[in-house]
Amino acid sequence: MNADLSRLLGDIDALLLDFDGPVCSIFAGYPAPQVAAELVDVLRQHEVDVPPDLTSEPDPLEVLRRTGAAGDQSVTRAVEDALCAAERRAVKTAEPTPYGREVIVAARQAGLPVAAVSNNSAGAVSAYLVAHRLATYVSPVVGRAYADPNRMKPNPEPILQAARAVGEPPSRCVLVGDSLSDIDGARAARVRVIGYANRPAKVGPFRAAGADVVITSMGQLASVLVDRIGN
Repeated sequence: MNADLSRLLGDIDALLLDFDGPVCSIFAGYPAPQVAAELVDVLRQHEVDVPPDLTSEPDPLEVLRRTGAAGDQSVTRAVEDALCAAERRAVKTAEPTPYGREVIVAARQAGLPVAAVSNNSAGAVSAYLVAHRLATYVSPVVGRAYADPNRMKPNPEPILQAARAVGEPPSRCVLVGDSLSDIDGARAARVRVIGYANRPAKVGPFRAAGADVVITSMGQLASVLVDRIGN
C-alpha cells in the first residue's frame, strides 16, 4: 500500500483534499440527519409539497440537490442559506479526522500546495481551518457554488478550479476523498484520486470506481508524506 502511495505521490505536485471525511467529520456534534430535517422544514415553510422519501433523507446535501433539481431558485436560495448557517454551527463541534492535520502539515513541509475542495460551504471550511490553526496551510478553499447544487462534485468544475488556483495541471494533482462523488469528479477532471475508505464497505466500491489508491487511514498518507520531506 505504501509503495503504491509513494509512486502516486512521486507523480504529483499538489494535494487537493475533500473536507468532510479527510479533514474532519463536520456533522459529528450536529448530526447530518437533524440538519437535513431542518432543511425539509424550510421547504415546508415555503409551501413546497415535500415528497415522502425526502422527508426521511439523512443527507443535507441531497436535500439541497433535490431542491435545486425542482427548479425554484428562490426556494433553492432559502435552503442554501439555511445549510450554510447550519454548517457554520456544525464546524464548532466537528471532530478532526485522525492524521488529517498531519497530512496537511507534512504535505506543506514536503513542498506541496494543499487546497480544499468541498461540497460544504467555503465559509464553513474556512472557519474550521481558522479554528484549528490550519488556515495558513490550506489555500485555496473551493466550496459549494452558492445555490447551484449541480456544480457540486461529481461535477469536475470545483476540482479544476482548485488545480488552476494552485498553478498545476490536473494531471499533476491528486484529490483525497471519501465518497464516490469525489472519485467520479476526479476522474472527470483527469486528476489522480486517493479513496479514503473510512468505512470497510467503501473499499470495494472505491476500487471499482477507479481510485488510483484506496487507504483506510489518513495515517497511511501522512507516513508517506513525512518520508517525502527533504527528499
